[in-house]
Amino acid sequence: MTAISAPNPASPHQLSNTQENLRQYFTAQIQQLSPEPSPRPSMARIVIRQDSNQTSSKSTRRTNIDTPTNSEPENAVPYVDDRTNDWVRQTGALVRSNTDVGPGMSRLLETERPENAQEHWELRHGYDELYNSAGYLAQLSANYFMYYTEKRHETGGKPRQVDPHDNTSEWRMRDRLKTVSAALVMCLNLGVDPPDVVKTNPTARMECWIDPAATVLNNVKTMEQIGKKLQEQYEGLSIRVRYKQYLDPSVEETKKYCVNLRRNAKDERILYHYNGHGVPQPTPSGEIWVFNRHYTQYIPVSLYDLQQWLGAPSLFVFDCSGAGNIIANFDIFKEKHEKEIAEAKKNNPELQQSSYGDNIQLAACGRNELLPTSPNLPADLFTCCLTTPIDISLQFFLLKHELDVPVYKKDLKKIPGRLAERRSPLGELNWIFTAVTDTIAWNCLPRATFKRLFRQDLMVAALFRNFLLAERIMRANGCSPCSVPGLPETHNHSLWEAWDLTIEGVLKQLPAMIEAEEGGPPYEYQHSDFFTEQLSAFETYLTQGAPSQQAPSQLPVLLQVLLSQVHRLRALILLSRFLDMGAWAVELALTIGIFPYVLKLLQSAAFELKPVMIFIWARILAVDGAVQADLIKDNGYQYFLNILNPATTLPVPNASEHRAMSAFVLSMFCRHFSQGQMVCLSAELIETCTGHLQDTENPLLRQWSCLLISMLWVDYPEAKWVGIRSQAHQKLCEMALDPVPEVRAAALHALTNFLGIPDLTPQVRDYEESVACTIIIMTNDSNSMVRRELLVFFSTFVKRYQNKFLVAAFEQLLEEQRHLKEDDTSANSNPQHGTLSRRPSRLSTDTSVDEAGTRKVSKGSVQGTMWLHILLLSIDPHPEVAQDAMTIMDYVHLKLLESPLGPRAQPLMNEIGRLSRKAEAAAARAQPPSRPPSVAPNARRTPGSSSPAPSNLRQNESYLSMGMRRTASMAAVLKNLTFGSSASVPASPMPPPREPGQARRKRVPDEWSKPPDVYDATSKPSTYVKAKVPKSKGFVETDPSAPPSIPLKSTFFEWSIEVFGPHMSNIRLLTLSNQYFGEPQMRPNEPDEPGSGDYNRKLFRRARNEKVLTCTQPLKNIAGSSKWDQPCGFFNNGTQPTKMCLHQFEDHLAIADDRDSICIWDWSKSTRLNRFSNGNPTRSRINEVRFINEDDQALLLTGSSDGIVKIFRNYEQEKNIELVTGFRALTDLVPSTKNAGLVLDWQQGQGKLLVAGDVKVIRVWNVATEICTNDIPARSSSPLTSLTTDAVAGDMIIAGYGDGAIRVFDQRLKPQLAMVKVWRKHNQWITNVHMQRGGLRELVSGCRDGEVKLWDIRHKQEVATIRAVEGRAGDLGGGVAVMRGLSVHEHAPVFAAKNPPAKLTRT
Repeated sequence: MTAISAPNPASPHQLSNTQENLRQYFTAQIQQLSPEPSPRPSMARIVIRQDSNQTSSKSTRRTNIDTPTNSEPENAVPYVDDRTNDWVRQTGALVRSNTDVGPGMSRLLETERPENAQEHWELRHGYDELYNSAGYLAQLSANYFMYYTEKRHETGGKPRQVDPHDNTSEWRMRDRLKTVSAALVMCLNLGVDPPDVVKTNPTARMECWIDPAATVLNNVKTMEQIGKKLQEQYEGLSIRVRYKQYLDPSVEETKKYCVNLRRNAKDERILYHYNGHGVPQPTPSGEIWVFNRHYTQYIPVSLYDLQQWLGAPSLFVFDCSGAGNIIANFDIFKEKHEKEIAEAKKNNPELQQSSYGDNIQLAACGRNELLPTSPNLPADLFTCCLTTPIDISLQFFLLKHELDVPVYKKDLKKIPGRLAERRSPLGELNWIFTAVTDTIAWNCLPRATFKRLFRQDLMVAALFRNFLLAERIMRANGCSPCSVPGLPETHNHSLWEAWDLTIEGVLKQLPAMIEAEEGGPPYEYQHSDFFTEQLSAFETYLTQGAPSQQAPSQLPVLLQVLLSQVHRLRALILLSRFLDMGAWAVELALTIGIFPYVLKLLQSAAFELKPVMIFIWARILAVDGAVQADLIKDNGYQYFLNILNPATTLPVPNASEHRAMSAFVLSMFCRHFSQGQMVCLSAELIETCTGHLQDTENPLLRQWSCLLISMLWVDYPEAKWVGIRSQAHQKLCEMALDPVPEVRAAALHALTNFLGIPDLTPQVRDYEESVACTIIIMTNDSNSMVRRELLVFFSTFVKRYQNKFLVAAFEQLLEEQRHLKEDDTSANSNPQHGTLSRRPSRLSTDTSVDEAGTRKVSKGSVQGTMWLHILLLSIDPHPEVAQDAMTIMDYVHLKLLESPLGPRAQPLMNEIGRLSRKAEAAAARAQPPSRPPSVAPNARRTPGSSSPAPSNLRQNESYLSMGMRRTASMAAVLKNLTFGSSASVPASPMPPPREPGQARRKRVPDEWSKPPDVYDATSKPSTYVKAKVPKSKGFVETDPSAPPSIPLKSTFFEWSIEVFGPHMSNIRLLTLSNQYFGEPQMRPNEPDEPGSGDYNRKLFRRARNEKVLTCTQPLKNIAGSSKWDQPCGFFNNGTQPTKMCLHQFEDHLAIADDRDSICIWDWSKSTRLNRFSNGNPTRSRINEVRFINEDDQALLLTGSSDGIVKIFRNYEQEKNIELVTGFRALTDLVPSTKNAGLVLDWQQGQGKLLVAGDVKVIRVWNVATEICTNDIPARSSSPLTSLTTDAVAGDMIIAGYGDGAIRVFDQRLKPQLAMVKVWRKHNQWITNVHMQRGGLRELVSGCRDGEVKLWDIRHKQEVATIRAVEGRAGDLGGGVAVMRGLSVHEHAPVFAAKNPPAKLTRT
């Protein structure tokens, strides 16, 4: 049962720690700014961002604090963080909750203080002077970190599952076609009108802008002139097409040239332009008309025949009245051809037949429509729209609008410039027209149709661009152009108004330009602001954040702007901001056709374009890496090689980040691309990458330099030898202790690919073994991603030296058999008590000769040491690491059974299994009701190893079920590699041997010198219900029926690609003179984006925290004098509670029981939210439960007596709970009969986890870097029983011991000199020692005999002594005073002592 009480008259919430310092800092700043205290001062503005320095920010989220004043605007200029030399972005006025009010906040709470309150509080230990220092607090309060929230923790270090149907290369036209031949068929028969046409008078006469009636030439010459003019107009669209004019052809000529065109074009597209103004309209069945040889008759040509002659692919343009009849019947005849082909193939499967499917048609009007006959328009209006869009647009505008300047139709031909000159008036019109029509098509057409019509064929794209204009002009004149494939109506699109405005701007300047050309005053043409306005509209779209990932309408305009040097830089910057929105944006940009432009720009030497070009290419390759062949063209990869060289200067202050992006681009270029590896390989590149490994400021550059070397080495022995000559493998080994986990994993990735030079000479073997020796220390890395990458290296190394590992595995089995026989013999000789002493670790042995006198081959070898580490990793607390290690172990054991050693290995495994089961059965029969101590052996240094082998820990039974189908013997092997056989456990309670000094204390109760819970009754296995063990994100259990296979496959590179994209959003692009962007980040992260769901939830939590603090802070003044007798909750946990922890702001209570289960309760509602298992091995239990990141989304941290630390996300949700990380925080556990297990203290402000217990050191883990940064000698042979620190500054460590001593350590000193004070005023086991995180920072200690002492680390003597538990030390008859537990309030002067009934004491 568990009950919660609170003081009267109100129920305080749990109070927090580091926010007291923040409030003190705010008060000091306010006092400096105004002489009079304000009753309601301005609260601090909080800004959260993702730091670009991975050393801290990849594990943390920073909160920067600014205090607004009257002279400082709300939107202050971002400041520069001197520690990281990075820019900090202010995103909003978020107020971070302050969980305590210290002495410096007395003015803020003046109205709430009681009359008899002291005017000044003096903190213990001299902290008042330190914590009230404005400079120190400014530095301390400027940073607030959240831990285990980075991508490697949120994703589990695994890439997302790629959809097999997700093809990111669809933007590239695999079936790109081009129009190679064109037939220009002109059936005009000048001078003779067709019989079914009645022309108006006056009527439209011009054909190809030539008036046949106005020429003095005969009809034949005029016809030739018109045909030549039509060809010129088409050549303006595409000059590479072979054009052939067919003027008034006969039916025989029509068949002949159609067949010849298809024969010459082969499988390419043919253009067939048909002008039928001099022949009858197409028939209702779609027949078109030509002439007989003597031009005396009109001869119909069936669509069936025309399709058969021309085949497919073809492009048809029909400029005649009633052209819709052709479109309507075209598919009918196509289907008829396809049926005939299918029937023919049934009779002859090998028959080669033509295709008729890919045909495109453009028609001038509908089925029952006639072409316009207005004399102000040309007769071939549809052809003019398709081939001369600028000319017809100018004329159409002049007919529809009146200008305030005199412009006439004849003046339209005098517009200066050429279509190809974009800076000339005529060229600018053509440039803008292309942008307008492309944009209309992009916004109105489906993506597949847009790609087919506007990106597949230059001729098709030009004709369909102009067809959009034809639809607008023809509809204005009573015709409805039609096409196949059909297009939606675009004649009323809003961009046509922008086109009209552009034409108006040119025509208004036309008189002045004509006058200047005729010798008048000079005139400077005023360019259109169309592109500037469109870029501004696109920037507005980017500012809005692309709601719902809606495609921007201005994207085609952006493509056209890249052609201009004037707007190019701005366009590239906006493009980079758009690409920064995600993979969907990159795919859209590639679909629109941006790739050829950015590929061409790699040839540009423009200095200012380099940063943004690097960014754009990195974004493209992060989404689609299938552009490697394009980078070889014109040596585009040299662009990035030059930038990676440190001798190259860049116009940005953060050049190292852009070099990191260049390394990323080159890594993608070399990945699975042998040509890329060959052209990039050089000693200079290897040396450049290894030189970047020394860049301490930018971990991203170090990471991708490692990965670039890795990609160069993949299956490329020549590159490995170049690396050897540059000593690259040695420099990569130095990255084993890099402060950034991603860099360590990248170095392992490269070293894995370093293995495998085909010619395994002694020199190569020495190189590879030296690398293996160096990185074995990474077995103790606390980052699971690094350990998984290490196992990939191990598996590759095992595969390469398989025979040596078979010998090492066999010799380890012999060693296990010997130890089990010794245990069995010892147990038989003393069956009552078994063996009391514990032998050294099984993973290390002190002899290199077995019992038969044979020298061990693997002893002291790299393979033997690595095999021991693989066995250790097979019981890793992280399930994926354990599973990978088991795969390697299963593979080796399987190969061992298949090897010549198999006949000896199988009986050996059987014997190990038999002895193990016998020992377990004996232990079960003799198991006492009391809890056995948590015992773990120490580990000795393995000869030949560069680091001490970690200790062996108890195997979790669930681990045994993973991997290969195990026999009982293999399970026994793993089981005995942990705590050893159960025969080593005492069969019944025996008094331990007295330590020095205990003989003089005759009447000291035995309970005083034991752990508080040593005699607690444990839950019986028959009644204990095992809870579910949470797994890591994306964990997939291997198929036990599948045979194990090595080497393991690494996914770190793929994961790095995914993570690299979001990281680039922190990169600023600066020129030497100005900023590209107004904000330091191109795009805020989702939690920092105002209006996002994460942002709103974060805002709610912070407001809730402030409300809780406002309600609870006044209660500190009465907490020490009020009765704590108001019940707040009472509920049944179901199992024996041993550790409890309250959340500071949520109504969450975490309770660990006496086995391995954790229950999460909502104590305000007495409701259990979740119950899960910590996954402890047998004979270990949970020693510590803590919440971290409590100011935001908290995580649950657990510590177990076997030295394991685990962290869980979504701990209160049964379905969504995940294991964030798990690692072995303590190794080298010392065997003892009095065990403290694991004790820890968490420093949220410093990001440090301090662990100790049954070890000789206090180990300091930096959770931001996830490596052990310090081992402080414990300076005692007694177990360390309690640990506390100054949670704000984090420099002082206070440790309590089993012999009653209390030692004070200073982390700022060298480890050997860190102990600065020792108190020996307690005589017994220290139950708890704790320094308050708030309040007066009281340091309280208590021991088992019931004494509680208050300390000041500046003094040699205690400040006060309190008898918290009644009873006399000599009263052994039942009045023994035993303090089972001690809990100190973090802020109020109150502590609770546990000895039923529990006692609450005020200090």
